[in-house]
Amino acid sequence: MQHDDVFMQAALDEAAIAMREGEVPVGCVLVRDGEVIARGHNLRERTQDPTAHAEMIAIRGAAARLGTWRLEGVSAYVTLEPCAMCAGALVLARVGRVVYGCDDPKAGALHTLFGIGIDARLNHRFDVERGVRAAECASALSTFFGRIRSGSIR
Repeated sequence: MQHDDVFMQAALDEAAIAMREGEVPVGCVLVRDGEVIARGHNLRERTQDPTAHAEMIAIRGAAARLGTWRLEGVSAYVTLEPCAMCAGALVLARVGRVVYGCDDPKAGALHTLFGIGIDARLNHRFDVERGVRAAECASALSTFFGRIRSGSIR
């Protein structure tokens, strides 16, 4: 879908902010009715908070903006497949759809390692679209981790 590319670009913009701040470049935007209602990027290093993933930051922002934890009708755009914590939070927030860029072979919880979000045993499920602008999303991560290996980022 054309809108998916536009909103994934917004998530990529958030990932770029994270990279500039020395964070793993993952970005997330939450969208309702064609409008970005919240943004987030990884903040674990700055905050020393293991839960400060892009999705968690965006979910908190959307809940505050909307005045409710029920994010029904909201779509999440994330550059990297969400981990189990974030996938669980997206279920608990009752988002309607999750669109992500690249698979995460080590922690991906929507497709790669688990099927959180589509598991019928859960009280809520959401649609999942994977691979939107996957090459760009993966490239940001490869660049970041290459810099770490080369010693230019600590």
